[in-house]
Amino acid sequence: MMCRVLLALMFFLSAFPAFAVNPDEVLSDPALEHRARQISAQLRCMVCQNQSIDDSNAELAKDLRVLVRQRLTDGDTDGQVIDYVVSRYGEFVLLNPRLSVKTIILWAMPVGLLIVGVLSLVIFVRSRPTRRPSEALTAEEKAKIDELLSQ
Repeated sequence: MMCRVLLALMFFLSAFPAFAVNPDEVLSDPALEHRARQISAQLRCMVCQNQSIDDSNAELAKDLRVLVRQRLTDGDTDGQVIDYVVSRYGEFVLLNPRLSVKTIILWAMPVGLLIVGVLSLVIFVRSRPTRRPSEALTAEEKAKIDELLSQ
């Protein structure tokens, strides 16, 4: 009896992941459903922004999941589905952005700034006037200083 109570308590207190895909969205063909899930995992929810549409419960994410499944049942390839969604919502909808001129600039900027910073530091250090070692005072100069200090 105690075991059952503990088991029931563990069941109610444990955290279960919330699956965003509703049963009415699931396709009857397992291969198409698998493809839809893979595509949905690559697309960003525009409401949540840091979740894929596969994980989000937002209405827009649901609409996008339905759209992805509809495009797949219409015979589109994975690439065509992603291209269609990107054409409607922009590159931001992709969780992993494509390699393009914009993304190369974005990823290269920190490296470029680091190189510019190092080069600036090298130029600054090399252009500073070097300090020459001071020469020792002559006996005449020491006598003049002693004379001035004694007054």
